[in-house]
Amino acid sequence: MLELRDLDKTYEEQPLLRGVSLKLNVSETICLLGASGSGKSTLLRMIAGLEMPDSGLIMWEGLDLASVPAHLRDFGLVFQDYALFPHLNVFENVAFGLKMKSWANVEIEKRVSEVLSLMGMKNFISRKVTDLSGGEQQRVALARALAPRPRLLMFDEPLGALDRALREDLLFQLRGILHQTHIPAIYVTHDQEEAFTIADRVLMLHDGEIVREGTPAEVWTNPGSVWAAEFLGLGNVIEGSCRSRNDKGGMWNVSTALGRFNMICGHEHLTGDEVHLLLRPVQADDGTVIQGRVADVVFQQDRFKVTLENGLFVYLQNAPGIGQKITIKVGVKCLG
Repeated sequence: MLELRDLDKTYEEQPLLRGVSLKLNVSETICLLGASGSGKSTLLRMIAGLEMPDSGLIMWEGLDLASVPAHLRDFGLVFQDYALFPHLNVFENVAFGLKMKSWANVEIEKRVSEVLSLMGMKNFISRKVTDLSGGEQQRVALARALAPRPRLLMFDEPLGALDRALREDLLFQLRGILHQTHIPAIYVTHDQEEAFTIADRVLMLHDGEIVREGTPAEVWTNPGSVWAAEFLGLGNVIEGSCRSRNDKGGMWNVSTALGRFNMICGHEHLTGDEVHLLLRPVQADDGTVIQGRVADVVFQQDRFKVTLENGLFVYLQNAPGIGQKITIKVGVKCLG
């Protein structure tokens, strides 16, 4: 399927992508997740053939695509701004790629009807795209990308311009369509909820490099780095110093500003090494107990973010009062 090998790209004399390699499997949806400016969209444009890497290979089923122009790669690309033709109606927008491939009119009508039905937009076939809502326009853009039966679908922040409720609805619809059609896909976003909902595998891009990849559950459980943990908002990241190790159990005792913590760590450390710890609330009996007074409480969707005077934060279903002393249990994971 798709394979990238050691892609490098420089922009304004600064490295944007550095040695990026990845593989996309049959029928798989992967998500490139990272902050703005991390190189996600540039990587997508290089796969599409709209930009060229400075070095490295982009391969499809073992074939180097360097000499294959964008319009012959048979890849579909969906943008945040829809990129529809305002002077064409819904049917004409969806049919555009099919006409470029010289499909017969009867086959074009059949295929356009199929993909619009798939998107729940068949009754809009004669409507002007300028009369549609943002969500409806994005459905048309997706139908247009699906119509030629592409070998690969790519999405560049496709839902960024939509409100939350519409974004969630379209995200689940898109997930269902990808599973139904079995088309492999690459989805670019800075939103972790989108990434974890849509992706079979998440690849986190930071400073031009893929710093973590895995299933959504694997990435959530073990972010692997300080940056990934903080970007995902997984918990409290604090600094500490390795003090002693129980060689029999592999347990390190780590000194921090919040006290001492015991942890099992797979990294190689020496006594005195500085480490970063991820603290997350747990229900387990073996969690480390921390106490603190509430400094701030903010309601976020269906829970409260509670910040303590010592800087730690936790998410609770019920809001404590400002100044109230609370006790929480945390699990400890070493980020290296």
